[in-house]
Amino acid sequence: MLKEFKEFIARGNVMDMAVGIIVGSAFTTIVKDLVAYLINPLIGLFIGKIDLSNIVFTVGAAQFKVGSFLNAVINFLIIAFVVFLLVKGVNHFRSKKEEAPEEVPSAEVQYLKEIAETLKQQSSPTTVKNTENVKDR
Repeated sequence: MLKEFKEFIARGNVMDMAVGIIVGSAFTTIVKDLVAYLINPLIGLFIGKIDLSNIVFTVGAAQFKVGSFLNAVINFLIIAFVVFLLVKGVNHFRSKKEEAPEEVPSAEVQYLKEIAETLKQQSSPTTVKNTENVKDR
């Protein structure tokens, strides 16, 4: 069982996933700080409050933390946009690889194709002539 576990961990997909999770969590921290320290103060200039997380809507005893929800929405939109750009970039490079020129067949393959075409041309007229002769009789 230990051997199977080592093989599972050694696969490229698992390692790629681990790296992605680590980078993703670091990126999430950066985005949260970007929203908290740069975007929220900018939005706060227009709204009149510097910290959006303090915006609270109270109905009776219930408090609705609208500001915290807005922070989460802004975080999500930024992360989603960056992921979109990453996927778009990867797809762009993949399409360039697919558009790479096809391999030119070797001289031997080209020569064999020419022979096959010549044989087809030689056999086609004789079959047509033979069938025409049969029809005339």
